[in-house]
Amino acid sequence: MTGTKGQPGETPGPGLRTGRFGPSLPGAQGALPGPVVLVESYGDPADPPPLFPGEERLVAGVVAGRRAEFATARACARAALAQLGVEPAAILRGGRGEPLWPAGTVGAMTHCAGYRAAAVARAEDVVSLGLDAEPHLPMPGEGELGLVTVAEERRNLPLLSARRPDICWDRLLFSAKESVYKAWYPVTGRWLGFDEAVITPDPGTGTFTARLLVPGPVLSGERVTGFEGSWTVQDGLIRTAVAIGR
Repeated sequence: MTGTKGQPGETPGPGLRTGRFGPSLPGAQGALPGPVVLVESYGDPADPPPLFPGEERLVAGVVAGRRAEFATARACARAALAQLGVEPAAILRGGRGEPLWPAGTVGAMTHCAGYRAAAVARAEDVVSLGLDAEPHLPMPGEGELGLVTVAEERRNLPLLSARRPDICWDRLLFSAKESVYKAWYPVTGRWLGFDEAVITPDPGTGTFTARLLVPGPVLSGERVTGFEGSWTVQDGLIRTAVAIGR
């Protein structure tokens, strides 16, 4: 994903679309070496996509809107996996709600008002993926901002706003941390709090760094001290992504 300015005139409607994260999605150790497939939908189709029996149990009793966004996100995931040659299968949840991907694959899903998406890759190319989308709106208030950011990030907000006043940087910080967590958890099995990473966005390149304030995982014999990610603002949405490359 790369940073873009402003809001386009018309938001796409429901329907699965295949995209890419840009020429190369940064990983923990540099440029992502393998392909990442992204499939997205701007809303839910009139007829909700079918679910596998195990998935049906995950949404038993939920309201119709929540079931529809769940089904569309998983339809995105299966469409992306199909491009890797993976047969359709149930995508269930782990102990902290993380999606359980078919053997040999990694991925991430996200959904917010009017948007659902999934990104997948082969495990031989990518260790882990994180993906998040949020409405391009300011955080509700200072109290919530204080819960999801650290002092260093809050001090940086006026500088970011001076360079790009068109971006809701507080919400972008939140989204970036969500992407970081989604990439972090599969390789650590541990919670990562909002106060355990510092996000530093680059307004000019559409990228960000995440400096860990707690010990990171050991990958390829080296301790990971942070992640690199990318962001975009388009169609009234903030989208962030993180990949841990091999």
